[in-house]
Amino acid sequence: MFMMNTKTKTAKLYRMVMPKHICPYGIKSKDLLQKQGYQVDDHHLTTKDETEAFKAKHSVKTTPQTFIDGQRIGGYDDLRVHFGIGVNPGQTTYRPIIAIFLTTFLMAVGLRYPILSTADLVGLVETFVALSMCVLAIQKLQ
Repeated sequence: MFMMNTKTKTAKLYRMVMPKHICPYGIKSKDLLQKQGYQVDDHHLTTKDETEAFKAKHSVKTTPQTFIDGQRIGGYDDLRVHFGIGVNPGQTTYRPIIAIFLTTFLMAVGLRYPILSTADLVGLVETFVALSMCVLAIQKLQ
């Protein structure tokens, strides 16, 4: 007869959740653990003093910190390594700004083309800057 493993994988996560700041790496750690099938025992560190006491107690410099089966795994990057995902510190996590500027410049030229002349260079620059700011704002929302 086929027997399923009913043991639930659990992890303890200690992360900063303060009124004016929620640690983004704590959110990423919780999400990663849940995607890996872990039930997360989420411990919020709600004050600076509480956070500093936790770091001193566990001799760590940063939060979040994850514990699996009583063993400290570490922060978000350590968690990625633990799951075999790896970390590439040289990898950029943003879209190339040059591509954004090139695209918005071409859009500005396209919009200003019917009235483009050497005297309208200021209008072209203004349109380029306006489009660039809009696209960069959209990029920031991601």
